[in-house]
Amino acid sequence: MSFLDVARKRYSVRNFDDRPVEREKLLRVLEAGRIAPSACNLQPWHFIIVDDNEVKEKLAGAYSREWFRKAPAVIVICGDHENSWKRNDGKDHCDIDAAIAADHMTLAAADAGLGTCWICAFDSALCHKLFNLPDNIEVIALLPIGYPESEGDENRHSVKRRKIEDVISWNEF
Repeated sequence: MSFLDVARKRYSVRNFDDRPVEREKLLRVLEAGRIAPSACNLQPWHFIIVDDNEVKEKLAGAYSREWFRKAPAVIVICGDHENSWKRNDGKDHCDIDAAIAADHMTLAAADAGLGTCWICAFDSALCHKLFNLPDNIEVIALLPIGYPESEGDENRHSVKRRKIEDVISWNEF
């Protein structure tokens, strides 16, 4: 499958079947995050895999959607602000680097026949407390992962995405 085929295959899955995700598939997805590029190669991320039902139920308190509870596993994507590159104007690239790693993982999951959904609207303070994180570590995103109950709409990109000429320009804005 070509890269564009994988990218087109990926969609936000909100209905998972009950099958657990094999550890080797999870490790393959996590490896995609591990090898993602980061500013100055600082790799300011840490991934917490939540597959224990008791911990998943506690985590569901941070994002209380029923479909979220059904995901067989959740990858908690954390960023380390003490180990991230800062631009001269102070811009911290921790979120950007963690987002690149998360995107690599979403695509690797799609390639492995798994589904994900990028979650940012969660209770950050609750997550921080739940995982007993130090002050320099921030939960950037939650990535539920599992086997989708159904396939995504293959034509969605032609009707739900802006046209290429609307999102690019050459040599000027």
